[in-house]
Amino acid sequence: MKQFLPFIFLLLANCFAPMQAQELKPRVNAYNFGDGFTINDDEGGELRIIGYLQPYMESRMLLDGEDNPQANRFRMRRLRLRVQGRSSNDKFSYRFQTDLSGTGELLDGNNNFLLDAWVAYNFTRRIRVTFGQRAPFSDNRELWMNSNTLQLVERSRVTSAFSTIREFGVFMDGTFRMLNRSYIKPYLMVTNGDGPNVFLRDRGGLKYAGRFDILPFGLFNNFGQFNQVDMVRERTPKLVFGGHYSYNVGISGRRGRTSGSILYLDDKGQELLPDYYKYGVDFLFKFRGFSAIGEFVRGGGVVPEGIAQRVRNDGSVTPNFVINGEQNIRDYILGRMMVGSAYNIQMGYLLKSGISIDGRFTHLIPDEHSFLRNPTFYNRPNYYTLGLSKYLGRNYGAKLQADITYVTNNGGINNSAGLPVSGNELIFRIMSTYSF
Repeated sequence: MKQFLPFIFLLLANCFAPMQAQELKPRVNAYNFGDGFTINDDEGGELRIIGYLQPYMESRMLLDGEDNPQANRFRMRRLRLRVQGRSSNDKFSYRFQTDLSGTGELLDGNNNFLLDAWVAYNFTRRIRVTFGQRAPFSDNRELWMNSNTLQLVERSRVTSAFSTIREFGVFMDGTFRMLNRSYIKPYLMVTNGDGPNVFLRDRGGLKYAGRFDILPFGLFNNFGQFNQVDMVRERTPKLVFGGHYSYNVGISGRRGRTSGSILYLDDKGQELLPDYYKYGVDFLFKFRGFSAIGEFVRGGGVVPEGIAQRVRNDGSVTPNFVINGEQNIRDYILGRMMVGSAYNIQMGYLLKSGISIDGRFTHLIPDEHSFLRNPTFYNRPNYYTLGLSKYLGRNYGAKLQADITYVTNNGGINNSAGLPVSGNELIFRIMSTYSF
C-alpha cells in the first residue's frame, strides 16, 4: 500500500494546480458530516474529498448437529478515499477512489487498491462520455448503490455471482425528459472485458454492453437512484426500472472479472477462449422511507469449436476435459463459468428515529454445468436475510448495522476447510460505518 501514497498526494496536488495556475483562490466552501469537504474556486470549479471506514465482524455456523466449529472473521471491510470534481463550465468531471483496507479482490496476484479513476466530458446537458475505470452499466442495479448506503451489511449473492464490479473502457450515458415529468436514461459501454485495470496482458476481445432505464415519476431526490435506503423520505413515489445486456468476447475468468486466471488453447497451442453473455431486468422504488429493489440476472457461455487444451494453475497444459469419466470439452468449460439465473428481492423501511428494518430473499438457479454448483463457494440456492440498522444522522455519515442470513444446502456443500458437510448455514454480521 505504501507505493500508492505518493500517487495519492500527487493526485491531490494536481487537483489544486489549475487553481494556482489561474491565480484563483480556492476555499473550503462547505463541510458536511458524511459528505466530505467541498472546495470551490472563484470561477465555480469544485473539488470534493470524501472518505469512510467500515469495521466488520462475521460469524458462520453449520446447523447439522455435527461437531463443526463456529467460524469467526474480523476485518476492515472498507477504508475508502474518494476525490472528485468538476470544471467551472461543468464540461469536465473526474473521480479517483481507492480502498486502503487491503481486503479487496486480488488482481494479478496483488491487492487491487484502485477502484475508480475516470474523466468525463459532457457533450451536452443530457449526454456524457466517460473514459477510465468505473462501475459498469451492465451489472445488476444493487451494484450501482454506494457501499456506505447499503440497507444490509453485505450485497446480495446475485451481485457476487454475476457482477464484474469495475471495468476499464469508454462509457456513454444520457438523461432525457419525456412527457409528464418522466425520464429515460440510455447507457452504452465498450470495455476491455477483463474487469478492472489489467497490469499484464489483456486476454480475449472487448465487451459490449448497454442498459435502458425508465423513470416514470421523475428523478429521485439527492441522487437517491444510487442509494439504497430512502434517507430523504421521498414525498411522492419514485421508481426506476430497466434492463441490461452485455456480450464479452473471449473471457479468461469465470464471468469476465479477471484476466488470465482460466486459459484454453487450440490444437496448435494458440489461445482460444469462450464468450460470456449476460442480461437482466431490475427496479428500485422509494416512497416516504420505504424502499424496494428487485433484480433478475441470467448469465451464459458460448464455447467455440476448436478448444483442445487447457492451462492448469501451475502453467502446465493438458487435453483432459473429463466429466464423470467421459471427455466433454463444452460442459467442462461451462462448469468453470458463472452460468445460470438468479433473482433478488429486498425491501426495508426507515423510521423517523433513524432505525431501519430490512429484509431480503435471494435465489440462485445454476445450469446443469456451472461453477454455481461448486460446493465450497456456492451450491446454496436460497439466502434469507433480516437486518436492523441505526443511522446516527440524517445522512449516511455514521450507522450501525447487524443482519442474520439463513442459507440452504443444495445437497452437498463444503465448509471453509473444504470438507463435505450436511445441513444448512447461519451467518451473522455486524458492521459500523464512519464517514468524513
